[in-house]
Amino acid sequence: MRKFQVLFLLVSILSSSFAFSKPDPIKYRKSVYQIMGWHFGIMAAMAKGKKGYDRDVFMRSAAILRFVSNLPLEGFPVGSEKGNTKAKPEIWLDMKDFEEKMLQMQQEVSVLEEIANIGDLRKAKKQIGKVGRSCKSCHDKYKTK
Repeated sequence: MRKFQVLFLLVSILSSSFAFSKPDPIKYRKSVYQIMGWHFGIMAAMAKGKKGYDRDVFMRSAAILRFVSNLPLEGFPVGSEKGNTKAKPEIWLDMKDFEEKMLQMQQEVSVLEEIANIGDLRKAKKQIGKVGRSCKSCHDKYKTK
């Protein structure tokens, strides 16, 4: 139950931040990636031993990451390649490949959530590496430095 309350709150915050302004896909996707980075960072710090392992926090971060990983694609409509963005124009030239990379990341994140729910930190460490590599494959091709 708590997981759904957190997810509802997260969606409410994201949607309310756009309620009184013109929809901006660049701000939207930056916000989504900010949340993803926050929760991935929490888990990565635990996996590296930089932060003490807390199974409940790890599980919560994995659940939020999995939910939010399904949101970024909406932030890449045609026409949003110009502006204050690090997204390369190649995204819109090869949207199919971009979508495939996004789907691969979502699949890896789903596996991470399953492992987090089991509570096996050793397996989670390996899966965090896979999630990171799936993110990097997209960043390397579609994000300016």
